[in-house]
Amino acid sequence: MDALIGLFHSLIEIIRNPGHLIEWGGYPGMALIVFLETGALVFFLPGDSLLVMAGLYAAQGSLDLGLLNLILIPCAIIGDATSYWMGAKTGPRIFSRPKSFFFDPKHALAARDFYEKHGGKAIIISRFMPLVRTFVPVIAGVAQMPYRRFAMYNVIGAVSWVASMTIIGYALGQVPGVIQHIEKIIILVVLISVAPGVVQWLRTRMAAKRAATESTPS
Repeated sequence: MDALIGLFHSLIEIIRNPGHLIEWGGYPGMALIVFLETGALVFFLPGDSLLVMAGLYAAQGSLDLGLLNLILIPCAIIGDATSYWMGAKTGPRIFSRPKSFFFDPKHALAARDFYEKHGGKAIIISRFMPLVRTFVPVIAGVAQMPYRRFAMYNVIGAVSWVASMTIIGYALGQVPGVIQHIEKIIILVVLISVAPGVVQWLRTRMAAKRAATESTPS
């Protein structure tokens, strides 16, 4: 039990400050996190913040930006491909899976709505949206999107996401004094990351309210 509690606290610390993971796990640790978030339905792991932080470390000379992208982009591609095949094998049954610490049917349903609205482009767009990016590839598999088409969107999305986040971190790392405010940067990155999801949720709520109002007899 003490070991599990210690693991939980370590996980919370990694989410709060991915720099600890980078210092402890290096390239292998980051590769594992990127894969797990995109390929194992572990939606609560740091994604955007980890990549931006890695870029910051590269700017400080602790990591190599080129090697960073060379390692993490394939992990992101393989992660989404794994999720796609998971969805293709599981089928619609995934929506009836019981809620657990690692899975919430609400997230899968939200990803399905997002996929139905944007189609194949959702594979790319969702890369920049926490939670949604974890489940959209699964939904693509459930929907039986042709794999060659999925693979094209997958590669474009992985390259765009990993490269843009690490380059943003690298650029920020060139600004004097930024490294002293890492936690504030992480908070800002997280807020920017979740903003599209919040906006989409608000739009859905407003649309549902309008539909309910219009269907109510006067």
